[in-house]
Amino acid sequence: MVTDSSCAATSGTWVSPYDNLTVTSASSLDIDHIVPLAEAWDSGASAWTTAQRQAFANDVTRPQLLAVSASTNRSKGDKDPAEWLPPVTGYRCTYVRAWVQVKYYYNLSVDSAEKTALSNVLAGC
Repeated sequence: MVTDSSCAATSGTWVSPYDNLTVTSASSLDIDHIVPLAEAWDSGASAWTTAQRQAFANDVTRPQLLAVSASTNRSKGDKDPAEWLPPVTGYRCTYVRAWVQVKYYYNLSVDSAEKTALSNVLAGC
């Protein structure tokens, strides 16, 4: 959770890895949680303290936060890899590796459909 609103990108060019969309307006970007907050909650974060949940939500050390186009982030929503994968197939290996790294680090559970989807993608990497 960012509380200082004085720091904001005002210009630049970004490429959203989910859809290869080039974005020149920061307002067209979202910061995606690779493992969505609701997914984390359902996978074990509900038992965490508030401080632990805040640390997870703001983790810039692991591959958990990513600037992506607002449209693809909204299509993803709170879905796990069994329900959503990046439209750019060449980015899927990176995405699921990041998903696994975050889930592992935070000791979050993986359901059977999620595990199958992760395994299927990783088998092709």
